[in-house]
Amino acid sequence: MGNGIFRYLKSKFTAAFMPPEEPVDQPETQTKLSEKLMDNMVTLREKCRNTSDLMAREVTVAGTPISVLGMEGMISYETLTKMVLDPLLRSEDKNVQTPEELYQYLRTKTVIGMDVNDVYSTDEVFTFLMSGFTVILIDGLSKGIAIGTQGFQFRSVSEPDSEVNVRGSREGFTEPIRINMSMVRRRLKSPELRFELMQVGKVSRTDICLIYMTDTVDNALLRDVRRKLKQIKLDVILESGYLQPFLEGKPLSLFSDVGTTERPDTLCAKIAEGRIAILVDGSPFALIVPFLFSENFQSLDDYCHRPYYTTFIRILKYISFFFTILLPGLYVGIGTFHPELFPHALLYNIAAAEETTPLPLVLEALVIHFIYEVMREAGLRLPRPIGHAVSIVGALVIGDAAVTAGLIGAPMVMVVALTAISSFVVPSIYEPVAILRFAFIILGGTTGLYGITIGLTLVIFNMTGLSHFGIPYTAPISPFSLRAQRDVFYRAGWRILGKRTAKIQKLNGVDIHETFPEE
Repeated sequence: MGNGIFRYLKSKFTAAFMPPEEPVDQPETQTKLSEKLMDNMVTLREKCRNTSDLMAREVTVAGTPISVLGMEGMISYETLTKMVLDPLLRSEDKNVQTPEELYQYLRTKTVIGMDVNDVYSTDEVFTFLMSGFTVILIDGLSKGIAIGTQGFQFRSVSEPDSEVNVRGSREGFTEPIRINMSMVRRRLKSPELRFELMQVGKVSRTDICLIYMTDTVDNALLRDVRRKLKQIKLDVILESGYLQPFLEGKPLSLFSDVGTTERPDTLCAKIAEGRIAILVDGSPFALIVPFLFSENFQSLDDYCHRPYYTTFIRILKYISFFFTILLPGLYVGIGTFHPELFPHALLYNIAAAEETTPLPLVLEALVIHFIYEVMREAGLRLPRPIGHAVSIVGALVIGDAAVTAGLIGAPMVMVVALTAISSFVVPSIYEPVAILRFAFIILGGTTGLYGITIGLTLVIFNMTGLSHFGIPYTAPISPFSLRAQRDVFYRAGWRILGKRTAKIQKLNGVDIHETFPEE
């Protein structure tokens, strides 16, 4: 009965935020190309509403009218000249007389590039044009030729900002999906590496690419991920974050079992373990499915440094994680309900500092952390020079002025500073850490250490219960796997790690199965 009530309330809550239902659109039928070039051009211009960036050059080659189409700013004029215009001009000397002979000459008897495709409908014409192709339509044929002549501008390959390492590659993913695919292929020169392209988004028709190793990936996992991507019903997809909610597990949790990375070397390491990576055209962030909690505390530097130092850094990261979510709550809880736990000298200093402040300890902690989040967001969104200035002003002026004015106690400022520094040790989980920090402050200020203990227990239960595609999120810590511990808290040397490649489907407690959509 309890489950039924929960499902009823959940359905009502979800329906309140759903937009009104729209009539189901009938599937659009593709407009086939006509044999008459003039009819095709009229249809194309009608569909694109005479957009100004559509370039069309109509010429006569060997007595046959043709039209060369391209989108301004999407093609390379040098490539267009070498791969399209030169073969067309040479066709005059090859005794080409009919439209079919001209098509066969361009398609089979000339080298006009590696990426050549036939198009049979206006929708295909637009898809290729907006991807940087040049399309040739020939009068008398109900098909055309699409030639890859991409030449659009993009950001060059540079070092990723979100995953900075001391050693390793300085290359990070960029926006064009083809360049990102080449960076992965250059690192894994294996015939087992496979790229699978598909399009998502009804309006944007964004290209996405599934990357996996055919000899390590689980076929049930691959089919499930592919099915979930095909069922996404979004009009526009501009970033990989649009896809992430559709790949995450169902239990409500602050933590995500879908990872992200900007580094091609990190992505290669993950797919070698049986994962599936997803690249999205226009985004430098790749998705990794599935993703484990312990991987938030790992980086490429861990496998370049000596094992003893890597072990020290990983323990430091785990301590920083619990430190940043529990320290403010523990300080508020002990100061409010259990002051006897403080050493006498420290208790005297805290009492003297808090006696001059007008706010209770819990409100003081909430206000100062809220101010910190505001300053962080302002420094993040502003240009970098101004952002650094905002951080300095916030740290020096606002903090010092708040203590001097007696609004905030000096120990609280110290707690916020330590919490802020430790939160950046594991930046990949900053979002759940920020929310949990406020939650534990409220628990500590209202129920003391008992509430913090219960809250931490609930967080651990939620993490251990999070499982997607049959893979526990907290594996190999829970369920425990002794063999997998060689790369969790402790990192073994490469002489041990290299003997056997760890695979995601070999962990204890893993039961990969296909999750079918609810009816």
